[in-house]
Amino acid sequence: MLFLFIDGLGLKPPATDNPVNSEVCPALCRLIANHSKPIDACLGVEGVPQSATGQATMFTGVNCSQEMGKHCEGFPGLELRKIVEEDNIFIELKRRGKRVRFADAYLIDDVSELADRRFKSVTTVMALTVPESISLTEDLADDRALMQDLTRETIQDKYPDIPVIQPQRAAEHLFAIARENDFTLYEFFQTDVSGHSLDYTRACEVLRLYDRFLSSLVRFTEAAGITLVITADHGNIESMSQRGHTLNKVPFIAFGPYENFIRDKVSSLVDVTPAILEAFDK
Repeated sequence: MLFLFIDGLGLKPPATDNPVNSEVCPALCRLIANHSKPIDACLGVEGVPQSATGQATMFTGVNCSQEMGKHCEGFPGLELRKIVEEDNIFIELKRRGKRVRFADAYLIDDVSELADRRFKSVTTVMALTVPESISLTEDLADDRALMQDLTRETIQDKYPDIPVIQPQRAAEHLFAIARENDFTLYEFFQTDVSGHSLDYTRACEVLRLYDRFLSSLVRFTEAAGITLVITADHGNIESMSQRGHTLNKVPFIAFGPYENFIRDKVSSLVDVTPAILEAFDK
């Protein structure tokens, strides 16, 4: 199974401020139209959904917004970290004897450098619970990991020896990683960054880039019988006239052998990890 986490992608009817449309990102829109359902990201808590609690909920099956009594943004605090560290999808799959991999590369030479960081994202906290899942600089250089921007353009000033690649090539790399593991996670957050910018042109550029990657990846996973799961922690980029996150539902896409089994069990972010684990237990 290959899990694509797209930060800040919500669902909204066609509008002049919504770049998530078939002209900008046709592959993504086809998946949304034919292989997805809208799911709740608000989690029964007043206020606008935020990254820390949304992601923690997605990867643990615990309603972390309710546990915290609010939506928590940015990096998780100590209490939220504890929930993720105690149990998450990586830990559960490892207990089942499955190989898990976080495909996003950290530009470090040793995992200890990551553990020492003061501020960690939810996905980083989770990856550290299964250290062998973590991808390092050498993995990126050997095409065994991806950069969060897909093309590696953002690291050229510090790592000029790691060449820029096209998004289609990034799809090839991720597919090769997925074939070597039982569960692979790739996180893309440029959607959320561009959503906060209020720059419609920039948002379209990000979505077009990701769509080129996704179009190739879908063909690879379909041919190999890999189930592809795609979802988001909250909305943002679908409403470019609004700087913050949205209350919109997010897409839950499942495409491949287990798509109906998984999709039918998910109605909110709370259900994502339990549904995936149940599919692995079949």
